[in-house]
Amino acid sequence: MGILNINADSFYDGGKYTSAQAALNQALKMTEEGADIIDLGPASSKPGEALIDPKEEWQRLAGVLKLLQAEAPQLKLSLDTYNAETADRALNHGVAMINDISGGSFDPEMFQTVARYKVPYVLMHIKGEPKNMVHQTQYDNILSELSNYFSEKLEQLYALGLNDVILDPGFGFAKTMEQNYQLMANLQYFKATFKNPLLVGISRKSMISKFLNIDKTESLNATSVLNSIALDKGADILRVHDVKEAREAVKILTFTQNLA
Repeated sequence: MGILNINADSFYDGGKYTSAQAALNQALKMTEEGADIIDLGPASSKPGEALIDPKEEWQRLAGVLKLLQAEAPQLKLSLDTYNAETADRALNHGVAMINDISGGSFDPEMFQTVARYKVPYVLMHIKGEPKNMVHQTQYDNILSELSNYFSEKLEQLYALGLNDVILDPGFGFAKTMEQNYQLMANLQYFKATFKNPLLVGISRKSMISKFLNIDKTESLNATSVLNSIALDKGADILRVHDVKEAREAVKILTFTQNLA
């Protein structure tokens, strides 16, 4: 899954792809490099960021989506949104998947909206909101709490008839650096507990740059290492800024595993 941030505020590439043409060019580039899905991000969810309303979100998205549909209708598009209204409009304009950082907690209509369209839904774990999540890192047992969270949300989604649900542990969302690495070390726990596909998004995040004391622009190598660990522990989808390097990791790991 290639990350295409079409906002000015994202922590790594904010502002680079806000124009429709720049977004189209980057989407095509990532697809050529091996992306199966392009994840459109009209709103930043970095720590400290406030939520945006559906009207502003759609203003950022509409022109990009129109050009992508006109010039590259073959692309499989995902939308990174927590607003049900935006999801509804986007699903009527060619988007095929919803990636919700809030797990339905920011908008009570989200689950029903996605269920109506029967499209894949990424269910991510978070506590609080981006603006305050750095203060929401208290867990008695982080694996158990995430498991309970997923179980409760999956029960609600299944009751609505939505079965195509992908789980995302939410690296960097209401977790300390050590907790992020604890989740990575135990990623197979979620594969054993749930039968759902797993999405991992650690691309260039602060869990890397802070741990290694480097700038996020220098974190590609470490991102590739963590992506490889995630794949080995059962990740099904990698959400990345750097598609070429991630595809190489997938190719090498798959080839090696097939020889075992």
